[in-house]
Amino acid sequence: MIYGYARVSSNGQDLAQQLAQLDAVGCTKIYREKISAATADRPQLKRAIAALDAGDVLMVTSTDRLARNTRDLLNILYVVKEAGAGFRSITEPMVDTTSEFAEVIIAVLGVAAGWERHRITERTTAGRAQAKARGVKFGRRAALTPHQQAEALQRLAAGDTQRTVAALLGVNQATISRLYRTHGTIGD
Repeated sequence: MIYGYARVSSNGQDLAQQLAQLDAVGCTKIYREKISAATADRPQLKRAIAALDAGDVLMVTSTDRLARNTRDLLNILYVVKEAGAGFRSITEPMVDTTSEFAEVIIAVLGVAAGWERHRITERTTAGRAQAKARGVKFGRRAALTPHQQAEALQRLAAGDTQRTVAALLGVNQATISRLYRTHGTIGD
């Protein structure tokens, strides 16, 4: 059997074109959903894969309808292969695991996934460096402003307990404890 899978990202988009293409190539059943590919939980895709038996084919109009990146595509292709089924893309005929070149295609996709992951890491690292250069602060926002930190340290030096200072500033006692361990008392 040939199963189709059609997906659009939002309710504002229409599945009609994909459905017509999948129907034209002889899909017996077409699973459809309106959900972002970035969402790992795609119930209709899971149903389509679960329906696959040995010799079946999962068909899509293009691989971007199935997976958000090459790594995701490889993971899905692995599951399809484990079911004994094949995979084909209408607009990308070279992505056809039912052909004699299936292993070559999967190997090339594996290389592409590694390259894609490397490029994403490079872009992320460069973006972080640029943001730091612009003064963007990363990480969690400080619970206390510098003025509140100074006040807390002064109160601790004056003899107030950490619990009292924490309650006064509306933070957890652990925050005051960390502040004290890091900065000590005024004048240290």
